[in-house]
Amino acid sequence: MSSPSSPQETLIAQIRAAIERGLNINFEGEIPLERPKNRDHGDYASSIALQLSKLAGKPPRDIAVALQTILAAEANISKVDIAGPGFINFTLNRASQAELVNTINKAGKNYGHGNSLEGKNFNVEFISANPTGPLHLGHTRWAAVGDVLGRILSAAGANVTREFYINDRGVQMDLFGESVRAAALGKPAPEDGYQGEYIKDIAEHLIQQDAGILELAEDQQKIEFRERAYKWQLGDQQRVLKSFNTNFDVWFSERSLHESGAVEHGLDELKKKGHVFEADGATWLRTTDFGDDKDRVLLKADGTYTYFTSDTAYYINKRERGFDVCIYLLGADHHGYVGRLKAVAQCNNDNPGVVEVLIGQLVKIMKNGEEVKLSKRAGTIITLEDIVEEVGVDAARYTLLRYPTDSPMVMDVEVLKSRTNDNPVYYVQYAHARIAALLRNAEELGIKVGSFNTSELTHEREIELMGALSDFPIVVNTSAELREAHRIARYLEELAGVYHRFYADCRVLPMGDEAQSDVHVARINLCAATRQVLENGLSLLGVNAPERM
Repeated sequence: MSSPSSPQETLIAQIRAAIERGLNINFEGEIPLERPKNRDHGDYASSIALQLSKLAGKPPRDIAVALQTILAAEANISKVDIAGPGFINFTLNRASQAELVNTINKAGKNYGHGNSLEGKNFNVEFISANPTGPLHLGHTRWAAVGDVLGRILSAAGANVTREFYINDRGVQMDLFGESVRAAALGKPAPEDGYQGEYIKDIAEHLIQQDAGILELAEDQQKIEFRERAYKWQLGDQQRVLKSFNTNFDVWFSERSLHESGAVEHGLDELKKKGHVFEADGATWLRTTDFGDDKDRVLLKADGTYTYFTSDTAYYINKRERGFDVCIYLLGADHHGYVGRLKAVAQCNNDNPGVVEVLIGQLVKIMKNGEEVKLSKRAGTIITLEDIVEEVGVDAARYTLLRYPTDSPMVMDVEVLKSRTNDNPVYYVQYAHARIAALLRNAEELGIKVGSFNTSELTHEREIELMGALSDFPIVVNTSAELREAHRIARYLEELAGVYHRFYADCRVLPMGDEAQSDVHVARINLCAATRQVLENGLSLLGVNAPERM
């Protein structure tokens, strides 16, 4: 469900209509609209006249004047000024602007949702870890970002499938099974095998579950250890992710591609489209036709498929399931996959834009001024559970989300455990809890959220806060369009700061024997709207909005 229009969205629609009416131009491009740094210049400013000059064949200022005449007559706009060569400044009618408060309180959880991506089917594949060990720090970043990207795309109206590709085939699976078996037998792990306490834990679990596994013939024993260890480790990954508020719609097995014939089908489809060739006894995909640095082997001379073959079959499978956009979230060491995956799309006669790849940079954990590198359980890595144990789910998710994914980041344990304004998640959650307490106090005084006199909200801080609230749908939509989850977190921090300034300068509830007035009712409604937006934003991040702290 789409939320009702914010003042920003309303103004953009009015400008678009004025362009058509005043200039006889059906303009479908983006309408630039921003908040002036100097509030004396109005509530919003637009450079649309400069943008339209060439198209209309007129000087920007003439265009601005034509738009000014039309827009100044709108009931929600109190003043339209022209500055410089053609910049247009808008001041909104205060009572009209305050209607946003009613809009938010009525829309509730739907405020911020839109329909810009309605009808589009997205597949978001993330983490896709080998089922051979605990989820590590890099996976943790993608667990947060991938999940939230799915939430944001859904909020923009898209149909989203969150998918985990299980790498459950190949040599690593045999090594994993052999490592667990060796631990169960009290033997050293095989060369290039898996280490860490978790291997011993799995071995003990499997023996406790069925001691008879040790009585099996060696060949059967190897198979059973591999398959049971795989099942246990995958289940553990699923358990950990669920506790991190990260959920998947599809757990897609690599094995299933081969067992179902999807790999052969994918190869046949690519052959039909003319990009497969034979050379040196092998079967190749000519990805260099589409910018890849070299062609890729699909079927080796010995008759075995490559990992790349699975990747191509998996992509074709996604497209045949009806996905318009396939988003891949990959680690910092996977830059080479970007061109490769886009080339696969083009070999399938798709637009390369069907494939989108987000690369996540490294994360460091600092504690007591030193980088933490080792896990109690896994030995050589920091696990998702290690992070949660140190700082909690909310702090971990929020921190991982507040930076662009292509930027390296540092998580400082001391900061994230602190109950101070230096801790971003505490700062935002405290704003929500503060308002929740205020609303409880208001209810005790008989001041309720509902109808109020919109003309009462005229204080500079009130206007600033309403302006910030009006930005939320735009921020959500921009986050979805650009696939940038960090915009939500940064917006919430700004909103919390604006609210705290409002609270310091505008007394919300009557003091002592002071009589209740219309301004108190208006401000408590404004507070309720702010609480709702904070809740909606935190919900998009998969972070709790506490009533008390």
